Amino acid sequence: MKDELRNSSQAAVPENSAMGTEPEPLAWLDKRGRVIEPLFADYFLARHPMRCFRNKLFTVDGMIGDEAILKKEIFALIRDYVKSGVARKTEQLLQAVKLSCAAEPPEIQTDRIHVANGTYFLDGRFTPDKEYCINRLPVAYEAEAEKPSCWLRFLEELLYRDDIPALQEYIGYCLIPVTKAQKMLLLIGKGGEGKSRIGLVLRELFGDNMYTGSLQKVETNRFARADLEYKLLLVDDDMKTEALPQTNNLKTLVTLEDKIDIERKGMQSMQGTLYVRFTCFGNGGLHALYDKSNGFYRRQLLLTTKERPAGRVDDPFLIDKMRREKEGILLWALEGLNRLIANNYQFTSSERTTENLKEAMERGNNILSFLKSEGYFEIKAGAKCKSIDFYEVYERWCRDNLEKPRATAAFVHHLKDNQKALGIIYDDKCVGANRGFHNLALCHFAP
Repeated sequence: MKDELRNSSQAAVPENSAMGTEPEPLAWLDKRGRVIEPLFADYFLARHPMRCFRNKLFTVDGMIGDEAILKKEIFALIRDYVKSGVARKTEQLLQAVKLSCAAEPPEIQTDRIHVANGTYFLDGRFTPDKEYCINRLPVAYEAEAEKPSCWLRFLEELLYRDDIPALQEYIGYCLIPVTKAQKMLLLIGKGGEGKSRIGLVLRELFGDNMYTGSLQKVETNRFARADLEYKLLLVDDDMKTEALPQTNNLKTLVTLEDKIDIERKGMQSMQGTLYVRFTCFGNGGLHALYDKSNGFYRRQLLLTTKERPAGRVDDPFLIDKMRREKEGILLWALEGLNRLIANNYQFTSSERTTENLKEAMERGNNILSFLKSEGYFEIKAGAKCKSIDFYEVYERWCRDNLEKPRATAAFVHHLKDNQKALGIIYDDKCVGANRGFHNLALCHFAP
């Protein structure tokens, strides 16, 4: 934070005539030694040019996440003149500073990435010039940075080779504030493979633009969205395996391309900007109690790790080595981003990744497994059956396979939604006055 303030004193001064030149020291005191708040704000901002967007302070080097250093400096300036209530006065003066430099947030820019040493444009140009922005990465762009050999070797040991491009594209995807790919990344293993080290590397790339938290909290806590405003990435490094009670929030945020209602404790809710992406590490997939729809699962990019080799000795200094390669890792991620954009925001998906998702969908919705079974029914042109009879066959399959049957309505709705793919036709009066399906024959003597 001290570096941020020191660097900001050399940055472009905000467009405010009162901050064009530094006021004389103590010009913010009146004749009786009382602090004149507007003049103090001018003085402070001349020393540390900042802007305030949505009650958060920014220098050209990014958001000031911890305002304690600002309060400490304000306290040091006024301690000899404010004899009582100094803590309250410090807070008041910080608010005066925020009011003085308040401005509309800058437009979201998707054609560039703000890095520690300037601005990288997606067309390959780089300039050391900086501008006020919401997201500035703490890593520098170095066009000649060495190849991150340690990082690449780590990924070769952790993931199957044909899944690494998807991870590369996803990390690149998180560098810019867009949700066009409409995916969350799930990295699933059995434990001990070292996948959570990816989260530590991501912290080096994203800094305070990354939020570490719980996917479950995002779904169930109505105040959780406020923590994600203007964040590029949320990392859940220990995703819980219990099923989500609902999925509306997650599905919305993964695909969100507009403002959304944000609620903070004790404050009126307001429309805010969210473009956060989700990266989760766990020992099991993500499932929902009630949402068994394709929409929930198609928002997942599901990668699985290799098994941990027996007798492997972990390098306790591995993360330190990879941190030293962060400039090279940034170039590697940019390569993935460029490939993703060229592919119209479609991730490189291996056969394994595709099968992972199919298996996850079947585990989350046993109707899919039932429809793939043999000996219980068959698709037969001209045949017909009542809905209730088909549901009873499904219940029998569940008993045979120790599965819990879903509700009748959910079963019928799934069949109606997928009747074209299954080759059946729903009819309100299929068998007499009974609802049912055409082209469906039941095996009444199923094993």
